[in-house]
Amino acid sequence: MGDLETRELGASAVLFGPRGGKYPDGNSLLVRGPEETLLIDPSLGVVARAPELPEVDHLLLSHCHEDHLAGLSLFPDAVCHVHEADRPGLLSLDRMMAIYGFPEPVASPWRRALEEQFHYAPRPDARGFEGEEVFELGGDVRVRTIHAPGHTRGHCVLHVEPDGVLYLGDIDLSSFGPYYGDAWSSLEDFERSLALVRELDARVWATFHHIGVIDDRAVFRARLDRFAAVIARRESELLGFLRVPRTLDEVVEHRFVYRPGDAVPFADPVERRSMGQHLARLLQRERVEEVEAGRFRACGD
Repeated sequence: MGDLETRELGASAVLFGPRGGKYPDGNSLLVRGPEETLLIDPSLGVVARAPELPEVDHLLLSHCHEDHLAGLSLFPDAVCHVHEADRPGLLSLDRMMAIYGFPEPVASPWRRALEEQFHYAPRPDARGFEGEEVFELGGDVRVRTIHAPGHTRGHCVLHVEPDGVLYLGDIDLSSFGPYYGDAWSSLEDFERSLALVRELDARVWATFHHIGVIDDRAVFRARLDRFAAVIARRESELLGFLRVPRTLDEVVEHRFVYRPGDAVPFADPVERRSMGQHLARLLQRERVEEVEAGRFRACGD
């Protein structure tokens, strides 16, 4: 498939995007059974491979985010599936924008990027599922969904048999750490999902970004633990910052998720949503107090 790398894993094949699937690209998973073929997360890399792809019967999204659905329009006749909690994002661009919850002046350029860069087009025909769904592709080839919310409400990891491949979606094991910066994201759901995924049985682990493929459980767990530790690091750094009373605006300006110099157009709303969740949790646990309206300080300092 051109200059892009493919990693065969039995019935599964990882279709690597440019630069190892670094955002805005990603690594899609093609699963071929004797009777049907299923494509997971049609990325921008899939768009580049389009002339050489086989016929696809089913499209399965790990969740509803721009980089995971960029190639949906290439397969108008394939049946599209996504967890019911994320299905609204495929009904209209307005409802897709609600997943992010970005305010102006971020919202308008992001809306244009969804259409122009990521080829967003509604798929009102998309079928929602809840809980566990099994896609039988013939013989002993099947794909099982496992709800793992946090990144989005409907985020799932996907287990492919008989290969023992666990496709992790955006539990991407990167040094950046977990992303829970959208209106539909949840820090505490993400933590529960990380604990769940750590114990799932698999032989191979595949990520949508960065890492790609891991075939050693010890290596997978080490990378997962390092990925999860970013949450605790952000919270610890926030507590340190709040030794002096600060507002949430000051927290946003300081940058805990992104580096201060990163030119990320949606950095401010992501910081506000991400660190706002940490702040709310620290208040609830009485590790932070509101010393005056809108100004917070770590307790005991």
